[in-house]
Amino acid sequence: MKTRRDLLRAGGMAAGAALAAGGAGAQSFPFVPNQRYPDPAVQILDPSFARYRIYSSTVEQLASGMRWAEGPAYFPEGGYLLCSDIPNNRIMKYDEKDGSFTVFRHPANYANGNVRDRQGRLLTCEHSVTRRVTRTEKDGSITVLADSFEGKRLNAPNDIVVRSDDTIWFTDPLFGINGEWEGSRARPEQATTNVYRIGTDGKLTAVITDIMNPNGLAFSPDERKLYVVEWRGTPNRSIWSYDVSADGTVGNRTKLIDAADQGALDGFKVDRDGNLWCGWGSNGLLEAEPREVGGRQVYGLRGKPEDLDGVMVFNPQGKAIGFIRLPERCANLTFGGPKNNRLYMTSSHSLYALYVEAHGAV
Repeated sequence: MKTRRDLLRAGGMAAGAALAAGGAGAQSFPFVPNQRYPDPAVQILDPSFARYRIYSSTVEQLASGMRWAEGPAYFPEGGYLLCSDIPNNRIMKYDEKDGSFTVFRHPANYANGNVRDRQGRLLTCEHSVTRRVTRTEKDGSITVLADSFEGKRLNAPNDIVVRSDDTIWFTDPLFGINGEWEGSRARPEQATTNVYRIGTDGKLTAVITDIMNPNGLAFSPDERKLYVVEWRGTPNRSIWSYDVSADGTVGNRTKLIDAADQGALDGFKVDRDGNLWCGWGSNGLLEAEPREVGGRQVYGLRGKPEDLDGVMVFNPQGKAIGFIRLPERCANLTFGGPKNNRLYMTSSHSLYALYVEAHGAV
């Protein structure tokens, strides 16, 4: 009979294999999946979420060894997923067919958000150094879609989504030029942090200019609503909902979700029923007063960060209905797999997956 130590060792070996395959430059972490069904990591916060939980499905760690995992994008034609490892300046590839985890592109200009367009091409937000949005053509060549607005360089393109009319929408906060960890420090040239739309004619338009550091974004299933994360929302990080008109303009801004309990919204996706599956973790805020730890006065994080790591699911009205606990903070996620019902979660150092009774809206 295998002991817990045996399982941990096996998990470490698997993570090490992934590390070697990907040439990763960060620690890998062992993971012990839950043995019993249903997986207690999948928490039902409202009875309406029960329909999305598969009784005999469990959270799996597919790979480890990244420094900050982001931007997952699934490609059904090849049965693989791409994700960004930003500080290591590369895009990684997970192959469903053989479970391999390898380097897809390095250097990657500190790529952050990725998405597959409707022609099966990779769109990427290079959020530092080049500070541009690119498209990888079928022959492997790179086309620059946007790198400046009104004669000034973009800030740090972050997350990206494609609408059914083939227009491309992306956020442009400051994260990629704020320091030396996820790129190179630089002074912003734009006066505001915007959400942009690239038309089918290639024209770049700032559709939202009054949001502080927009992050993740997604459309409702009918594409009449655009949801955008405001990283510095008041009092907490928030998701704002905008009405989208036929000509691509947006208006009627309303707050849909306010991240309470020290939670932090990041990337997210919407399923066919309109639920929002959101990367979740601590917002990093410190307690008001220090406590004694090992004889020192230490300012700890508010709340219990380990209880916040995972994916929070909200219904279309903004009510939290489910939570998927992970051992690491989840920055972003996407739906994939042959049936579009496998939730891939990029979480700090690792890539996790869970089969659910939900399907991505796009």
